[in-house]
Amino acid sequence: MKTGGQLIVDSLVAQGVEHVFCVPGESYLAVLDALHDASINVTVCRQEGGAAMMADASARLTGRPGIVMATRGPGATNASPGIHIAEHDSVPLIMFVGQIDSSMRHRGAFQEMDYRAFFGSTTKWAVEIDDAARIPELVSRAFHVAMQGRPGPVVIALPEDVLTSLAEAPAPRRVEAVQTWPGPTQMAELQKLLWAAQKPVAILGGSGWTEKACAGFTRFAERFDLPVACSFRRQMLFSGDHPNYAGEIGIAPNPKLRARIEEADLALLIGGRMAEMPSQSYTLFDIPYPRQRLVHVHADAEELGRVYQPALGIHASPAAFAASLESLQPPQRIAWAQRTAEARADFLAWSEARPVIPGKLQMGDCMAFLRERLPETAIVTNGAGNYATWPARFLKYRTFGAQLAPCSGSMGYGAPAAIGAKRVAPERMVVCFAGDGCFLMNGQEFATAVQYDLPVIFVVVDNSMYGTIRMHQEREYPGRVSATTLRNPDFAAYARAFGGHGETVRETAEFAPAFERAVASGKPAILHCLLDPEAITPGTTLTTMREAALAAKG
Repeated sequence: MKTGGQLIVDSLVAQGVEHVFCVPGESYLAVLDALHDASINVTVCRQEGGAAMMADASARLTGRPGIVMATRGPGATNASPGIHIAEHDSVPLIMFVGQIDSSMRHRGAFQEMDYRAFFGSTTKWAVEIDDAARIPELVSRAFHVAMQGRPGPVVIALPEDVLTSLAEAPAPRRVEAVQTWPGPTQMAELQKLLWAAQKPVAILGGSGWTEKACAGFTRFAERFDLPVACSFRRQMLFSGDHPNYAGEIGIAPNPKLRARIEEADLALLIGGRMAEMPSQSYTLFDIPYPRQRLVHVHADAEELGRVYQPALGIHASPAAFAASLESLQPPQRIAWAQRTAEARADFLAWSEARPVIPGKLQMGDCMAFLRERLPETAIVTNGAGNYATWPARFLKYRTFGAQLAPCSGSMGYGAPAAIGAKRVAPERMVVCFAGDGCFLMNGQEFATAVQYDLPVIFVVVDNSMYGTIRMHQEREYPGRVSATTLRNPDFAAYARAFGGHGETVRETAEFAPAFERAVASGKPAILHCLLDPEAITPGTTLTTMREAALAAKG
């Protein structure tokens, strides 16, 4: 006989869980007590949203569900941004939420919530466990649901009395995701389409990839000499150093890459959904009948034909599909070899440029330094904001897991994701990019980095405003600045106050030495980079945008 809390922890141990991210609460004390004697590393966070995002980062790196624990009511609602990110980005995540004693249901008890109703639209499954004896069964199911098909989040509510009651239950067993494999007929049809193509392009996206799958697709791309693009914030799926890499199709992409995809006669979309951002607001492929012959490979059958009707739909996980590519043979003469070389040249010209922007701090030069300085295994994280253009466009992601960034466009993701990544992969250098607004949405988690001695380097790009919103504001309502100006703290002093390392960077020449001192400190570090507010994107200024908008309005 074991308590429900012990059965929860036993189930996690059986699934190979090594890390739990949480903010403690009295509603699940029995689980916390069981964790005291377990082999699982518990990371205590400062806010549940940060804890959920750390768990999300761990899932992206390991391929297994990230585990977050939160208390009832406000704890669960604080975690909801992380749940939405996992849903939108197809990340396997399981959140355990404390719940009121089941005898008090429907009375409006302290912090009572209906979690199935609250999380029903943002999870693959939301359940409340009523019987401790069923814990191994339902946790096992949660792992299956989170990992299979299109991965995503699961929420499990745990009433206090269920966690403290004694029950006898079967020993839990490890769950492995069931891979969906393409059929030989589909692979033969893909072979024919490739042989008939003149202007093919491959686009990698989504989740469910592994290091082995990425390597398998790379071999396929080499044999067929295919130009390969990565979908929005999925650049770690194909090395930026590879001669077949053509760039990212995301927000404000290289116009030449966009044109290349638009004029392709065969597009292989593997793992991704081609949602609003990568599809350029659903204009890259006609709906529902793309003008390109579209081969869509996805682990969830319901995604095939949901928006775009493919010429060939393949229901398969990225890992299974990549393994099946070994059977395909390239044509004797590859008609598109020159186009692949041109795509690579276009990418290099786009990504290695050093655009001059207003102010003393030239971010293009800083990115050029980091492009050469960061180890191949480095992990770079970011949240949302115009600052994210710099690492997305100008850095090269060379290994699986090197980029952790939310397709959902959620601000506040980069800082906790970097901490979660460093907790899971302490041997890898981790660098977080954050805007001034983005950082302070979860900047309190810097304390978590200090507590666990995690030497993450946070590059805080400060232009004293919510830059992306200001950019749209100047386009639509030029000169009418409203609710986008920020007055910020001294972020370097903020780092030192927590026990970390802090540096202020005002001009380009200061960046590289400050970065090296941050690395040498061995502490969590903030580089407070003061960017001229006019430098709203690598290619334009606020004044230019405002003047163009005013001219257009007459």
